[in-house]
Amino acid sequence: MKKILSLLAVAALVSLLHAVPANAQSAGGAGQPLHIVVPFAPGGAQDVIARWLATKLTTRMGVPVVIDNKAGAGGVIAAESVAKAAPDGNTVFLASGGAISIAPHLNAKLTYDPLKDFAPVALVADTPMTLAVRSQSPYQTVADVLKDAKARPKQVTFASTGNGTISHLTGELFAQTAGVQLLHVPYRGAAPAMTDLMGGQVAMIVTSAASITPMVEDKRARVLATFTTHRLGNLPDVPTMNEASGLKGLEVPVWVAVLAPAKTPKAVVDKLAAEVEAVCKLPETLERFNGLGALTTCGGPSEAGKVVNDDYARWGRVIRQANIKAE
Repeated sequence: MKKILSLLAVAALVSLLHAVPANAQSAGGAGQPLHIVVPFAPGGAQDVIARWLATKLTTRMGVPVVIDNKAGAGGVIAAESVAKAAPDGNTVFLASGGAISIAPHLNAKLTYDPLKDFAPVALVADTPMTLAVRSQSPYQTVADVLKDAKARPKQVTFASTGNGTISHLTGELFAQTAGVQLLHVPYRGAAPAMTDLMGGQVAMIVTSAASITPMVEDKRARVLATFTTHRLGNLPDVPTMNEASGLKGLEVPVWVAVLAPAKTPKAVVDKLAAEVEAVCKLPETLERFNGLGALTTCGGPSEAGKVVNDDYARWGRVIRQANIKAE
């Protein structure tokens, strides 16, 4: 009898040692930290979004959520690291279009396939793009821009944050859809592009709402239109590009989504998706993202997958038509 009781006691102890609370389970292994790989240096909007998610997910899931910043090569370095990570749900990619829907059309030597090597988990945010001019610009509307561009092919300039960036491609999409030829002037980031816009060296800029809003508030710049489906809450008087031009197909989601390595079990993906969506839908998340000039676009694996596929096809068409090459 004593032997049986001893065996039962050992079994109970083993059970206790292996037990963890239901809310202390990471997406993958029990109690393991969740690593969110961010393709940019600390401090930017996407890094802030990642850290917000990390704080909320840590509380909800009961495990540490660690931010791994892997900047460089337009997000390719980060994407490669996640594509090669174990598909256990403990490493995910806070992805955007640069490494997933743009780089594959510009770099034939990528070590990953963006559509095969990742499993969509959740759609989180949209950092919308705008077409803007300095306050002294003669362009009051998008119609003014198109009229001048048709009269002076390849002479009306637009600044972007770099060759092959979402800023550049959105400007090219606008020109292609409108049937005009604009002159692209690439810069190494938004700051030098803004400087030349303010100085009148370039006529327009295609940049994020977050980047241009401070200039608008200081009355140094004017946004002519947003590349969005609906007007932005912080720019309510600014029309969408559809409203401003009557052109279709200029709704450009500059998405932020969570992707996992391919072959991550569906149950693991679904569990993590539910947690991320729950955080995304919190009122305080909406407020925090709005402060960054971002929109919340909460969605699960199917919504994230559709956005990725649509974006991949869109930028492939634009890059081929404009014959854009990697620098």
